[in-house]
Amino acid sequence: MTFIQTPNAPVPGGHYSQAVIHNGQIYVAGILPITAEGQKLADVSIAEQTEQILANLDAILQAAGSKRDNVLKVTVFITDISAWGTVNQVYAQFFCDHRPARTVVPVTPLHYGFSIELDAIAFV
Repeated sequence: MTFIQTPNAPVPGGHYSQAVIHNGQIYVAGILPITAEGQKLADVSIAEQTEQILANLDAILQAAGSKRDNVLKVTVFITDISAWGTVNQVYAQFFCDHRPARTVVPVTPLHYGFSIELDAIAFV
C-alpha cells in the first residue's frame, strides 16, 4: 500500500491521504475546490469549482504515476442538481473521449460552502 501526498494539490484537512495505491488501483479521496496553495474557491462559479477539482485530480493522478485516461470510476457530490449541466460540460471537456463510470449524488451543503466534491478510482 502506498500513500500519495503531492504539494500540487491541497493538503488534506484531516487524517487521510490524497490517494492510496493498492494492487494497481488508485483510490482518490474526496477532492474539494481548493488550490494547492490552500485558497478555498467557495465564492466562484460551479464551473470554476469543477475546473479546480479536476486540476487537483490531475495532480494527484500524476503523483500516483497515472493519468486521467486511467480513471475507472468517479463519484460527484453536488449541492444543486440544477447545476449538473454545467458540471457535466466541464467534466466532458476534461475527459474528452474517455468515459469513466460515474455516479452523481445530490447532497446538502458541503464544507466551507462548496458546491461540489469528487472522488475517483483509477489504475496505475
